[in-house]
Amino acid sequence: MKAVVLAGGYATRLWPITKDRPKILLPVGDTTPLSRLLDDFEADTRIDTVYVSTNERFAEEFEQFVRDSRFEKPVVSVETTRSEDQKLGVVGALADLIDREGIDDDLIVVGGDNLFGFGLDDFVDFFETRNGPCVAVHDIGSRERARAYGVVETDGTHVESFQEKPAHPSSSLVSTACYALPATVLPSIRRYLSGQTNPDEPGRYVQWLNERRSIGAFRFDETWYDIGSPESYLEAVAWQSDGGCHIADDATVRNSDIGPAVHVMSGAEIVDSSLEHCVVFPSARVADCDLSWSIVDEHAEVAALAREDLLVGSHTQLTNDRGIADGGREL
Repeated sequence: MKAVVLAGGYATRLWPITKDRPKILLPVGDTTPLSRLLDDFEADTRIDTVYVSTNERFAEEFEQFVRDSRFEKPVVSVETTRSEDQKLGVVGALADLIDREGIDDDLIVVGGDNLFGFGLDDFVDFFETRNGPCVAVHDIGSRERARAYGVVETDGTHVESFQEKPAHPSSSLVSTACYALPATVLPSIRRYLSGQTNPDEPGRYVQWLNERRSIGAFRFDETWYDIGSPESYLEAVAWQSDGGCHIADDATVRNSDIGPAVHVMSGAEIVDSSLEHCVVFPSARVADCDLSWSIVDEHAEVAALAREDLLVGSHTQLTNDRGIADGGREL
């Protein structure tokens, strides 16, 4: 059995933080979304290879990550795109990878920006009990939010209906980016794409496939974060830290109030400031600020600000609102 971690996106909603950094390598406590997924796949003896599917722009970062890691199963597989306007789309990239790597095994496919509270081995167990494709589903508790996802109705373990991003969701049970595809199903991806259908939303493919064969529904109640926005990233950081704060040993914090869900990384300096639900990257400096729900990238300098929902790019100097247009933005 093979696994694929989809990591070919450009994460424009998190720019400038992810303009030159893959979002699945963003720190979440002492780990990253990619590391959490690879931990599960590395421990599962049924998985022999994990393809990290990415683009030419971020290939070097992933190759370096794999070289420096303890993981033995990952293989970085690179699609020939370098920008948002060239991307193949999620389904297109998956079809491209299957062809490129000659995959003809059962396949576990996971979006790299997902954080799951359950072990992926549980999902593989479920897949092995089914004679067909499977999807992991989760009740997000809000029909309004469900409009952004594939909405699922099940009989418990079987998908009865699937509607991608409906205007009026019938429930708050949604599909997550976690799929299991038997080898016999893989050729259907190209058939789906040949019909001039949407190549960028995997839910469209699942909806199309559900009209043709039975799909198993693996329902989980544990935590799930889809790190596609600054808000969801900061929520995941808060979850990983259990609401506490994480300050690197060599970070400097003077005369400051560090509230819940704050991660201050190596070499960062916080002076005369108050932080809550913030991530401060290595060697950044925050002085005389009151910040919440904000991200300050490495080597940035932020001073004399009282702000919420702020993204500050690397090597940016931002004081009294000057510099936002060049190196930062409000959410």
